[in-house]
Amino acid sequence: MANKNVKRYSDILISVGLDEANIPVELLWQSKDDPNVKEPQECKAFLLSLFDSKVKDTLKIDLWTNELQVVEMDRFMFQTLRGLADTYMKATNNHKLANEMQQFVTYFGEQTEIIPKEKN
Repeated sequence: MANKNVKRYSDILISVGLDEANIPVELLWQSKDDPNVKEPQECKAFLLSLFDSKVKDTLKIDLWTNELQVVEMDRFMFQTLRGLADTYMKATNNHKLANEMQQFVTYFGEQTEIIPKEKN
């Protein structure tokens, strides 16, 4: 599929180290465009969502290592939800719904104690 507007491609590599039960025990990622990082970087979790333009459905890969603690997952989800609300706003300019999403993010952050609860 050659798109005449493409001037170059950039690769992001993700490697998943599995144990004997096929459980992720190591996650590594690397952007080939970052000149400051020569080696893959370790992470404990990643979420990947791809929108398939032909079938109009989202393909997902959600992986985390067994070393990821619940408090880390809470923070990861909080930051991901916050980012999704920001992305939704930038992509759609739907201020109303993006603000409602941010309200849920605040609720989530308070419930998981990532952020302090607002006083009424």
